[in-house]
Amino acid sequence: MDDSTLERHRIKKVLDRLKSFRGRHTELISIYVPDGYDINLVGQRVKEEYSTAQNIKSKTTRKNVLGALEKISQFLKLHKTTPENGLIIFCGNVADQEGVSDIQLFALNPPEPISISLYRCLQEFVVEPLEEILRDKEVFGLLVLDRREATLGVLNGKRIDRLKKMTSGVPGKFRAGGQSARRFERLREAAAVEFFNRIGESANLAFSQIEDMRGLLIGGPSPTKEEFIKGPFLSNELKDKVVGLYDITYTDEDGLREIVNAASESLSELRVMSEKKVVKRFLEEVGKEGLASYGIMEIMELLQMGAVETLLISEEMNKSIVTFHCQTCKERFEKIVDDPERYIEGLTDCPRCPNGSVTIDEVQDLDDRMIEMAGMSNSDVELISADTEEGKQLLMAFGGLGAILRYKP
Repeated sequence: MDDSTLERHRIKKVLDRLKSFRGRHTELISIYVPDGYDINLVGQRVKEEYSTAQNIKSKTTRKNVLGALEKISQFLKLHKTTPENGLIIFCGNVADQEGVSDIQLFALNPPEPISISLYRCLQEFVVEPLEEILRDKEVFGLLVLDRREATLGVLNGKRIDRLKKMTSGVPGKFRAGGQSARRFERLREAAAVEFFNRIGESANLAFSQIEDMRGLLIGGPSPTKEEFIKGPFLSNELKDKVVGLYDITYTDEDGLREIVNAASESLSELRVMSEKKVVKRFLEEVGKEGLASYGIMEIMELLQMGAVETLLISEEMNKSIVTFHCQTCKERFEKIVDDPERYIEGLTDCPRCPNGSVTIDEVQDLDDRMIEMAGMSNSDVELISADTEEGKQLLMAFGGLGAILRYKP
């Protein structure tokens, strides 16, 4: 897992929390600052909103909105310029109980540049633009063709970009019979082969320059696309990336959109199959008591040894590590828990010395700790959804955590 994927995972967890909050009134503030925007102008807007909010009739709502705006203003003073890619701020009273004020601020640096500029004060945080940023951005090559024209494109997340459009000199069908018809047909086939060669050269060049291209979709009428893929026109490397062949009507920009719609099920299955494959390998190793391990403490120890090749983490795993120390005996402790807030509320005594004064140092999500350890040991990380049987088995039978090993210690 690269840094960008890790950051998306962390932001997604914050997003899940944000979606769970609902204000008693319009007191949850969402701010999106676009990449390159003057952050001083955002500070001015917050001051203006502060003046306006003083006129809110409800005393409780006024107090919460003013408190949130004050917190945002203080946060913005820490920034001289807008961070790279922009800045997203959510702030407001997130307390569950009526009449209780718990104003929290969430600041996110998006993993890619944002262009939206937004200020909203509602009963819910505005998370739709953030959700769009976090959508799958896998890249696929697109090629639609018949004997008359071909169009090359790229699918990047939901965006479709045309790379190149080509036309052929292949003549239409000749109706006359005899030797002239046969000669004309030979010329027509030769022109088609020449056009296929040009398509192949363009595709090999264009798609080889796209980093991390997940696969190639090819569409067109039958049997043209089958003739093309069976011929020597595409490199073997590109042929290995072909996801599927799809019957479509158009071979221009409309054809690019048409093939994406036609392949939507295949693309979803491709993403699922990647996860299923790695979980299946883990389960096979567990079954034969081979290069696999499970259990939080066991995997932590193996990560420290550098023995983990691939770390599997369920996206539904929801555990935290509470770190605390005793001011009396000076001992430091860590505890893995499902509900850190409840655990902290019930934590009064030191586990080592009775009546020792306990201080909380840190609360960290377990998956963040495991990912950090994996990075230090150069282990790959696979985030596994619980939407498949394999993903559910990882979560239910192994607590959402598994490891495929480089060697057996």
